[in-house]
Amino acid sequence: MKKGIVIIPTYNEIDNIEVVAQAVFSLDLNLDILIVDDNSPDKTYEKVRELIKESYGDRLHLIVREKKEGLGKAYIAGFKWVLAQPEGYDFVIEMDADLSHNPKYLPRFVEAIEHYDLVIGSRYVPGGGATDWPLFRKAISYGGSLYSRLLLGVTIKDITGGFKCFRREVLETINLDTIITSGYAFQIEMNYKVALKNFLFIDVPISFEERIRGASKVCKKVFIEALG
Repeated sequence: MKKGIVIIPTYNEIDNIEVVAQAVFSLDLNLDILIVDDNSPDKTYEKVRELIKESYGDRLHLIVREKKEGLGKAYIAGFKWVLAQPEGYDFVIEMDADLSHNPKYLPRFVEAIEHYDLVIGSRYVPGGGATDWPLFRKAISYGGSLYSRLLLGVTIKDITGGFKCFRREVLETINLDTIITSGYAFQIEMNYKVALKNFLFIDVPISFEERIRGASKVCKKVFIEALG
């Protein structure tokens, strides 16, 4: 059975980290988790260490970075860690810590990655959407995604989405040191590089859910970067 790993960047997610880890590990899937923590002031990393020691052992891994440098750099650190592991994970999943990316979709990702190089959890295909978003926010989100797709000539429906699964070979082919974005525009850049390499991808429907615990990490700077 092929083995995957879920990379979850964290910054002040102490209220969510145990819940999301339990949700992933409760699934009947051959998955590990890698937490990439940006030295959270709330000491999320200490909670992760506790979970490693008391609950999950070598299925749960942790990187603690010196400071917060953006979502993209956290994922790049995670990708490089994964590619350096001797056990050789077959695929890598990106997922948020706050359960806005529901782990219930992971079996679909694992099934689809058998046939595709990239699986994107999409809000913009039939069956997808965003729970409890006002119309204005939906319009802004879709408009930003459409603008990026048209500008770059990419047919991925949810180019700004961050719930996705890569085959290992994709990450080995892309030169991770050439990634220039550090915030949420990182998702656009990675999808663009996948499209340029002519990898096979599929959009699968997901419903994006608002976080229940903790504060949102989206700020004005991040929003402008994602659109620009």
